[in-house]
Amino acid sequence: MKLPRVATLIFVAALAVAACSSAATPSTQSGVTIATTTTPLGTFLVGPNGNTLYLFEADTTAVPTCSGDCAKTWLPLTTSGQPVAGPGVKAALLSTSQRGDGTSQVVYNGHPLYSFIGDAKAGDTSGEGLNCFGAAWDVVSSAGAKIEKPGG
Repeated sequence: MKLPRVATLIFVAALAVAACSSAATPSTQSGVTIATTTTPLGTFLVGPNGNTLYLFEADTTAVPTCSGDCAKTWLPLTTSGQPVAGPGVKAALLSTSQRGDGTSQVVYNGHPLYSFIGDAKAGDTSGEGLNCFGAAWDVVSSAGAKIEKPGG
């Protein structure tokens, strides 16, 4: 009877480790779809599972500058295929840029896109207006511009 219980515990532990390790890795999907959502903050871009997408003001070109510890907090939205424009997204503004590690990061209107590890659920915007890793982070509008909280 002890062997099945030990096997079950090992299986559960392995699932927990896998879940924890995947939480801090960039989202990579083939042909990732970008869509929009609307909240009191406005209409903005969301990625897989409805996660809010942000731009980093230090990224002055389509080449992403957030890496290392930065990319553990601000997860680069990567793709192994061409990004797909969902409802409300302008396909002509979508592209990709190569990251230092060789992956392709989704870019919208010249801004590399990131999600924030502190957003707990779809549509959360807790990263909006934060200033860390050398510059501000802003939610990205469907027009490809930054959205700032009123008074922010």
